[in-house]
Amino acid sequence: MTRMTQRPPINEQLSHTRVMAILRSADAAGLPAVARALVAGGVTCLEVTLTTAGALDAIARIRDELGPEVSVGAGTVVGLDDVRDALAAGAQFLVAPVVDTEVIRASAEHGTPFYPGAQTATEVLTAWRAGAAAVKLFPASTGGPGHLRQLRAPLPQIPLVAVGGVGIDEARDYLDAGAVAVGIGSPLLRGADRDADAEALAALTARARTLLDRVNGPLPTEEVSS
Repeated sequence: MTRMTQRPPINEQLSHTRVMAILRSADAAGLPAVARALVAGGVTCLEVTLTTAGALDAIARIRDELGPEVSVGAGTVVGLDDVRDALAAGAQFLVAPVVDTEVIRASAEHGTPFYPGAQTATEVLTAWRAGAAAVKLFPASTGGPGHLRQLRAPLPQIPLVAVGGVGIDEARDYLDAGAVAVGIGSPLLRGADRDADAEALAALTARARTLLDRVNGPLPTEEVSS
């Protein structure tokens, strides 16, 4: 008999803002300043990818500095060791570019939301059945909002987060197609992690506000076709 794992809910900050900022850099030294700039612009769901040198220390530091109003997660979680290390660092949600049911279940058993990356209907359903809080359509730009809309049609019960090649100008298109949220990295950061001076950080805060304005405008009155 298959043991069922309780599905953790989507973290509150992602549900509220519908934006996940993806912090990926060669080095994590500038990420706490980037995180502060994003939060000043209203973006309170932050993913730090484990491909960033010093990512685990950055997760712990950002959580400590910014407090409970900000949700800090780990990205590129592709193995059980990654789950263990990320949770030990204080990650509040986990993200992956792939579907690994063992990793998804391990996260769910800790009560931690997991957002695995999928492209096909089979992958989306597999991730959902394993206990994903939502499924990351990745890379979203490969098929665009139309692909997300087509996935939603037979699987309307599964929340999708559009990530990968999503820019500030395209974010709303994915929400209108049925995504519950979008994840945006380099189009939002634009090198602020490398040039973390006052001007670059102020510009990042302004972009964060622009993104939230575009994402959280009035939703279309018609329901997405299912």
